[in-house]
Amino acid sequence: MKRTVLIFLSLALAACAKESLQATYDKQTSYIEGFLSTQMQRDPTATLLIRDGVYRLNLHDTLDATLHRTDSLHVGGKVALYYGCFTLTGNTVSSSNLVATNLKELAIQAKWNLTDTTRYKLDTLTLDKSLVPGLATGLEGVQPLDEGYILFTGKYGYGASEKGTIPARSALAYYFWIDNISNED
Repeated sequence: MKRTVLIFLSLALAACAKESLQATYDKQTSYIEGFLSTQMQRDPTATLLIRDGVYRLNLHDTLDATLHRTDSLHVGGKVALYYGCFTLTGNTVSSSNLVATNLKELAIQAKWNLTDTTRYKLDTLTLDKSLVPGLATGLEGVQPLDEGYILFTGKYGYGASEKGTIPARSALAYYFWIDNISNED
């Protein structure tokens, strides 16, 4: 009898934990949607792509000098970019929530110590499983000169573990500036 009660209690606690986690992700989704709504009101030409629970807001259309669409990033390709990563704890992105960047101007706004200036340079990433799942999903399809935001709940972030200054299960907002891409091996 005791064993049955313990099993039942364990299952009940697991169900409560799962519901609580889903409530957290639902709240984070409302923050993301609120942020996106504000941004799209400010810039009605911005375009929104939602794929697999990840949101990408492009702040302008990408056309090359001849007014033709440029190539877009595919899985396995490389992207050279500047970025700022923010934890999203409400409907806004704030320099006080900046957790990573390779752009000196963002670091200055956040009042970071700039003793290691070598970290503020264009980064090149490979679009593969080594990236945070939400970031990888959001970067797929970007084009040279794209600028915007990639946002996702903690479900598509670092999960149950913290990563540096990023708390576990944090919703993240990446502001990105794409310099170039390469889909060649």
